[in-house]
Amino acid sequence: QARVMYDFAAEPGNNELTVSEGEIITITNPDVGGGWLEGKNSQGERGLVPTDYVEIITEGTKDGISCGNSLADQAFFDSLSSNTAQTNSAAKSSNQASIANDPWSSWNVGKSGNWDNGNAVDSWAMKPDSAAGQRNSASNNWEAAAAFGHPQAYQGPAAADDDDWDDDWDDPKSTSPSYLGYKETEASEAGGVQRGNSRAAAMKLPLNKFPGFAKPGMEQYLLAKQLPKPKEKIPIIIGDYGPMWVYPTSTFDCVVADPKKGSKMYGLKSYIEYQLTCTNTNRSVNHRYKHFDWLYERLLVKFGLAIPIPSLPDKQVTGRFEEEFIKMRMERLQAWMTRMCRHPVVSESEVFQQFLNFRDEKEWKTGKRKAEKDETVGVMIFSTMEPEAPDLDMVEIEQKCDAVGRFTKAMDDGVKELLTVGQEHWKRCTGPLPKEYQKIGKALQSLALVFSTSGYQGESDLNGAITEAGKTYEEIASLVADQPKKDLHFLMETNHEYKGFLGCFPDIIAAHK
Repeated sequence: QARVMYDFAAEPGNNELTVSEGEIITITNPDVGGGWLEGKNSQGERGLVPTDYVEIITEGTKDGISCGNSLADQAFFDSLSSNTAQTNSAAKSSNQASIANDPWSSWNVGKSGNWDNGNAVDSWAMKPDSAAGQRNSASNNWEAAAAFGHPQAYQGPAAADDDDWDDDWDDPKSTSPSYLGYKETEASEAGGVQRGNSRAAAMKLPLNKFPGFAKPGMEQYLLAKQLPKPKEKIPIIIGDYGPMWVYPTSTFDCVVADPKKGSKMYGLKSYIEYQLTCTNTNRSVNHRYKHFDWLYERLLVKFGLAIPIPSLPDKQVTGRFEEEFIKMRMERLQAWMTRMCRHPVVSESEVFQQFLNFRDEKEWKTGKRKAEKDETVGVMIFSTMEPEAPDLDMVEIEQKCDAVGRFTKAMDDGVKELLTVGQEHWKRCTGPLPKEYQKIGKALQSLALVFSTSGYQGESDLNGAITEAGKTYEEIASLVADQPKKDLHFLMETNHEYKGFLGCFPDIIAAHK
């Protein structure tokens, strides 16, 4: 038997098994290969599950989940956080009551992410991903990145050497920082419709074990003497439907195309590189998935408390160079880039422009270091905003936050329901439904064959009609199996994108509160 450590949603047509965190499954074949094993759940359903999403239950772990951390590791974390315990205790006690009653707060360890205090099945605020240290990043960047509790918040892995252009994040192994006290893991990150948090941490500890991993208060923002540069100011105006960002006078789009396989270290490591072309400059740059990952992390660190940043398409260990997977990833990267190009703040940001318009490797590295040392991150992004409207009443602010919270929660439920129903329909269309039509077609053709053996010449027209009807049913089976790719696919992709958006709002609203 094995205990499931992370939620995993099966992708239609891949013989995978949907499992939930904490579920006990029976391993029927541990040697499938490629980072997968075959398991059976309590309902008797069989399917493939990523090996790194489960842990084998032994006699020593039946009474508790082994997270890969030892008592020495726990003592290290306790000593690490002891210096800030006294200063945090006063604020913690004063905020405890409000946080405990705030289901939006992902910092409430007891009820993290649950929408109600009852038997909430689905935790909206999912687990944050593992954070990898950046060697030359400023400490406030580290704290700002760690403070985000976004479900899809990717907080690593950063390159062991920031100067290493060829550092390969597309490899199956991602090195976790050894100084955090846990072992290196191989995360199975197969892409799927509902895998926003597929990059799973090797261990789970309460966030308050780490200094800086607490609820992002406004103290840093209120006490900072840092004045924003004029070009960094973000104006907000009152439009026809309320507050809105100021849109630039000209817009642009980015085309992701021409995926090519590259290699390094004499072919020992391979990767896929994509060509990005901006419509306003017609200049092309090449980026690998790890560069998109880096951009996503920087945007999340800089704007994550004010702007929902959707997650990137998930990584995949097996079949990374198959044509179908490359096509699907390119399609999702295109949707992500289009979304970023349309945002009036993100598209005009220096880090995004540098990502699209660098001229050579030296300029890329220089811009990369500059972005990683940016101090206007986390709560400090609010210091750059200039609203033209008068100050709002506190009661009005609370009412608006609650209204947005109710709406985004309801929309999140609706999106998840549509994704679930869509997946079930996809399975029916690609599985039992075409088989039924094929059976009918074969039965009709068999009947026509029987009539043809009678020797009666007058039945030829009838036999031909029955045979044609059987072939038509077989064609219908193919049409039914192919139809989800032509319409349902796009609906599912868009809803998956919105699912990533909606997962950002609990922390954004918590920051505003």
